[in-house]
Amino acid sequence: MTEAPATEWLTVPDLVELLGQSPSRVRRLIADRYLLAARVDGVLKVPAAFLRDDAPLPELHGTAIVLADAGFTDDESLEWLLAVDDSLGTTPIEALRSGRKSEVRRVAQALA
Repeated sequence: MTEAPATEWLTVPDLVELLGQSPSRVRRLIADRYLLAARVDGVLKVPAAFLRDDAPLPELHGTAIVLADAGFTDDESLEWLLAVDDSLGTTPIEALRSGRKSEVRRVAQALA
């Protein structure tokens, strides 16, 4: 698996502005896996691809839960979502964004 090129990252202050939510609400979205975040250069960041229309991608939450149930940490889940998966022919996050939720979750379950 290789990371898709040029992941755009958003900080918590970026998300506060984009989502119109408080910093604590943004952190709650991350804690509850509506968004997944990683520390990049010591700063908590979320890939911009995890948002659509200035809101968390609806398909992301259930997929993050499936990955957690399969034993993935949030960091491992984020890494998997951003890496090209041969069976999907693209990154899982791009497959989710293009409406292939069932297929992505089936692949995720097979990783357990």
